[in-house]
Amino acid sequence: QVQLVESGGGLVQAGASLTLSCAASGRTFSSYAMGWFRQAPGKEREFVVTISRSGGIAYYADSVKGRFTISRDNVKKTVTLQMNSLKPEDTAVYYCAADIGTAQAMRVMAGVDYWGKGTLVTVSS
Repeated sequence: QVQLVESGGGLVQAGASLTLSCAASGRTFSSYAMGWFRQAPGKEREFVVTISRSGGIAYYADSVKGRFTISRDNVKKTVTLQMNSLKPEDTAVYYCAADIGTAQAMRVMAGVDYWGKGTLVTVSS
């Protein structure tokens, strides 16, 4: 069992930066691919970025590539999403996720094993 708790959301202006953190519980954190997904008002949840168990490979959505950076610390059991050059269209609830499968397969969200409750990011223009 893995529990995920996100933090770091808030209200920022366009062009600003924000860092989201996800703290995981459980002894097998390093066994899971991790990821961030988001859901904007009135839209379906979408893939943002996933990272492999070792942290060596990451997959980014085209919409955030070059602006967002994911990292993980398997000792501290945390996943961090550094978001730069934020845009109003980045406004969404951001969810941390864990999956026993691969980071590549996790992008499609089907069968993601664990979800956090989400943290709201609002970017004003």
